[in-house]
Amino acid sequence: MTILDYLALCLFGLLWFAFSWITGQGRIFSRTSLTQAMAERRRQWILNSLGRDLKMIDTQILSGLQNGTAFFASTSIFAIGGCFALLGQTDQVDAILKDLPFVAQGGRATFEIKIFFLAAILGYSFFKFGWSYRLFNYCTILFGALPMTAEAHRDPEGAARAAELTIRMNIIAAGHFNAGLRALFMSIGYLGWFASPYLFIGTSLTVFFVLLRRQFFSEARLALLETSQHSP
Repeated sequence: MTILDYLALCLFGLLWFAFSWITGQGRIFSRTSLTQAMAERRRQWILNSLGRDLKMIDTQILSGLQNGTAFFASTSIFAIGGCFALLGQTDQVDAILKDLPFVAQGGRATFEIKIFFLAAILGYSFFKFGWSYRLFNYCTILFGALPMTAEAHRDPEGAARAAELTIRMNIIAAGHFNAGLRALFMSIGYLGWFASPYLFIGTSLTVFFVLLRRQFFSEARLALLETSQHSP
């Protein structure tokens, strides 16, 4: 590994940290992030559920959130298995890479180090998805404990506290889910390292700006905020 490899890896980590910090703030350049806007929608959804006793639609939404989280957790496990399968075929992969003119040659040890780092990223995403799945499960239980409409009218403060707890758990679970997705997205940029540190820098920056645009400059964010502004 060269100095440029280490610099590219440091840049990759810096971009990942920077994007996590920016989205965690919820705003940048006076622009609300898509994640923050959706957190407000989560709040609105759960507060609205206090006004109806039949909550089949709500349970379907919660089930969909859990199923999506479980899908990505399983995907992460399969990807980790693929990394270890590559370790068992290091010589064959290294021979293929040597035949490619645009790939920087680093040797078997360097290739194995890159695979271990990739497996670590995917392992991180799996733990985030796994914890998110469990938190969505807790959210389902808290949602089931919400008071019925008549009880909520008798004790609005108690109903508001129960709803706030459910909202908070749902937003925390969504935060861990987003962290797992972020790791998967960043791993796409990481793949550039297998070709060269220059491509690694390019793919990392590309993924970073794509994610940044989706959070703060996407049509989805604009549509969501426009709907919020026109809602009563």
